[in-house]
Amino acid sequence: MAAAKPTPTDSLSFCLSQLTAAAEEGLDGTKDTATNETPLGRALLALRTRHVKAAAGIERFRARGGLRPLLALLRRAAAAGPAPSQASSGSAPSTGSPGPAPPSDPASAASSSTSSPPVRLRKTLDLALSILANCCTEGASRAEVRKLGGILSLVTILQCVKTDSIQNRTARALGNLAMDPESCQDIHSAGGVPLLLESLAACKDSKCLQSVVRALRNLADSPQHRLSLAQQGAVRPLAELLATTPDLTLTSALVRALLELSRGCSRTCAEQLSLGGGLGPLVSLASHPKRAVREATILTLANLCAQGLVRPALGNAGGVEVLLGELRRRRGPSGASPASQQPLVRAICLLCREAINRARLRDAGGLELLMGLLRDSRAQAWHPRVVVALVGFLYDTGALGRLQALGLVPLLAGQLCGEAGDEEEEGREAASWDFPEERTPERVEAGSFRSLKSWLISEGYAAGPGDISPDWSPEHCPLPEPSEPSSPATSGPPSLQTPRKLCTPRRSTATPTEEPWGREGPALLLLSRFSQAPDPSGALVTGPALRGLLAYVTGAPGPPNPRALRILARLTCNPACLEAFVRSYGAALLRAWLVLGVAPDDWPTPRARPAPRCNQHRELGELLLQNLTVQAESPFGVGALTHLLLSGTPEDRVACALTLPFICRKPSLWRRLLLDQGGLRLLLGALTLPAPNPLFFVFVADSLSCLRSLVSPTESPALPLTSPWDLDLPTPCHYEPLLGSTPAPGPAPDLHFLLDSGLRLPAQRATSATASPFFRALLAGSFAEAQLDLVPLRGLSPSAAWPVLHHLHGCRGCGAARGPVPPPGQPLLGSGAEEALEAAGRFLLPGLEEELEEAVGRVHLGPQGGPESVGEVFRLGRPRLAAHCAHWTLEPGRCPRKRALALMELVGAAGEEAGLLTEALLAVVMGAEAGGKGPGADC
Repeated sequence: MAAAKPTPTDSLSFCLSQLTAAAEEGLDGTKDTATNETPLGRALLALRTRHVKAAAGIERFRARGGLRPLLALLRRAAAAGPAPSQASSGSAPSTGSPGPAPPSDPASAASSSTSSPPVRLRKTLDLALSILANCCTEGASRAEVRKLGGILSLVTILQCVKTDSIQNRTARALGNLAMDPESCQDIHSAGGVPLLLESLAACKDSKCLQSVVRALRNLADSPQHRLSLAQQGAVRPLAELLATTPDLTLTSALVRALLELSRGCSRTCAEQLSLGGGLGPLVSLASHPKRAVREATILTLANLCAQGLVRPALGNAGGVEVLLGELRRRRGPSGASPASQQPLVRAICLLCREAINRARLRDAGGLELLMGLLRDSRAQAWHPRVVVALVGFLYDTGALGRLQALGLVPLLAGQLCGEAGDEEEEGREAASWDFPEERTPERVEAGSFRSLKSWLISEGYAAGPGDISPDWSPEHCPLPEPSEPSSPATSGPPSLQTPRKLCTPRRSTATPTEEPWGREGPALLLLSRFSQAPDPSGALVTGPALRGLLAYVTGAPGPPNPRALRILARLTCNPACLEAFVRSYGAALLRAWLVLGVAPDDWPTPRARPAPRCNQHRELGELLLQNLTVQAESPFGVGALTHLLLSGTPEDRVACALTLPFICRKPSLWRRLLLDQGGLRLLLGALTLPAPNPLFFVFVADSLSCLRSLVSPTESPALPLTSPWDLDLPTPCHYEPLLGSTPAPGPAPDLHFLLDSGLRLPAQRATSATASPFFRALLAGSFAEAQLDLVPLRGLSPSAAWPVLHHLHGCRGCGAARGPVPPPGQPLLGSGAEEALEAAGRFLLPGLEEELEEAVGRVHLGPQGGPESVGEVFRLGRPRLAAHCAHWTLEPGRCPRKRALALMELVGAAGEEAGLLTEALLAVVMGAEAGGKGPGADC
């Protein structure tokens, strides 16, 4: 088959020459128009269908300089075409001159009073605009068109030629150009937006409408341009068209345009979309089968939530259920990434600012969804926003009950000092729309407070919006006026007194004292609301909740929010919380953390942290424990504590016995419960059981120390503590002369003891025989050793024999007993000290036993000793040493951390057989060792 005969239009050069000729000579020149039109038309058609669409065709067309004559042709065609009949009176009519019009002269745009160009001109415009629109899909071509002034030419054509096909291709070219920020700015500046909106209102062709909608979407490339489009009325016609068009393709274009225009949704955008009836169609399209339409619609609804004025109407249209369902789907096992959930989380949190939407959200399972977000560590950046949203339910009793059942309180407590993300700042328009008429020009109020005003009125705390001072808000809450204390529970600083009712101060000329409102403010506001329940013990008086509150109070970089202090004071003053404080070791935690300065994360190894405000924390802890003391010593408290200790579970009984010394000062009560009813033995018996609390040994050691001070109140820990042993003066040694190392008058040795090592030690038979019944029988009795001058002593090392020989010859306190005692840090079991103690017992030398035990105490329980040494000493199993260990542990003024570590060592050394430890601790607590020597204290 023969190849097709080539035509002139196959050459790009031919087409460009025709285009250049038409641009230079014009369409109405002296030449025969009919003759010139046919080659131009064929050239334009070839450029559009063949050359531009070929691979790299746009680049070649631009490189050959095709854009300049193409734009010139468009300007001449626009000048030759008619101007619209509604052209402004200031537009000068064209003279119809065939000469080229300046690119920047808009006066050449108006040339006729008819709105339809001739067929020949319309065809030329169609082809030229189609070629230009295709070229503008390339970035370099867009830049050259902008430099050549093509944007103004297109705007002129859009203004002059109202044919649908021309409008369609012009809008398409403008939409492609708008893909560059510079071109987008030029289109806005040239007045293209009003002309596109005119086309949107007048055009009936679907393809033309799609091109116009796309152009408007691309023109919304920045917040400033989106605001400008909304202010020029671009949103409402799009919403109206969305509500009426049945065309699915146009619907998709409209949804995408509304999504772009609603980013950072302005008030004007929300108003126009609502007035245009777009909310209902958007909610309906959220279930569209096409995924792109569905997702764009849902994101548009999420963007609209940024404006409070539209949120009630959005909720009435079903937007709450749609957004909740979509977020639930995205959080499912096969859901999207956390980043895709962010706009939905923000939208749902904003919907919580209006009462009507809160009710819808609660009924649709939104509370469970918000709680799931709080539990999700991946959503940590959104936690502050979620907590602020939950503040909206502050006076919804049903919702609060549900949130408490879902475990909100420990999560809030964790938020107080957790490393959560910062809450994003919302604009003024995002505030609650429950009271839209309220405006405070001096200060932008928080959105949550706008919602709170409605609740204050509904609850009867205020008569109307004007009854609430704009100077008061949760962020800037004045402290309550100090009231006269009616009981010890209400005494103390005003910031710690429990408020009787919520008082909303009215306007006053005095400047109120403002409370800090930081990231922890919303969480504290909710916790405060929970603490005002008749019995908040089940939620707030728990380990996690108390740890969160105390961590905030002690770890805040500045002064803590007084609301946190009031929560703690309110809980400790509530009789319904007393048993919970006992069961959860709450009272012990208050004392350990605030008074002693031992926090859970500082135990057993202290962490490096900034210097705490010890005095303020100690004062707070003592005040809170005083509140609990008032409750415990009331008739109700006595009954509750007695019931817990006598009839409670084993865990409750131990907790009650441990807590009593902290909150009970009546001797008749603590003696009856701890001593007569066996509470103290019950507590000591629990030491060998698994610890019910990480700080259990800190609690027990502190409890025993407090009980000891109650039993013996005259012993003051403020006095300097010294070891009685340190006051003993060394005595002369009576055995050294027998060794011959020092010349001294006296009797010579008449006996030698032979050790297993072969060492011979001199001795005097008469003196040794009087030291103990054992040596009397051995050396002066009927045994063969009584006749020997070299008496073997089996099973005795030289280091253990040394204090024995000194003791046999009358040495008391000469220092020989310290010889076999290893220094602190070395084990006593298997040492010479243990062997010497065993020998003293075998040889019936109780005085030596006591002296050796004192030596062990001097070395290991003195100033150089520590908690580890206490355990080593106790492992020797000697009752007197066990008492010394207990005394060292519970010594008044002992460092609380060392005291607890020592108790841990004692329990570990005692093992399951804790009888010796129990008796030793009992003796020390009850003062049975008073008057005896005890080890010194090391704080």
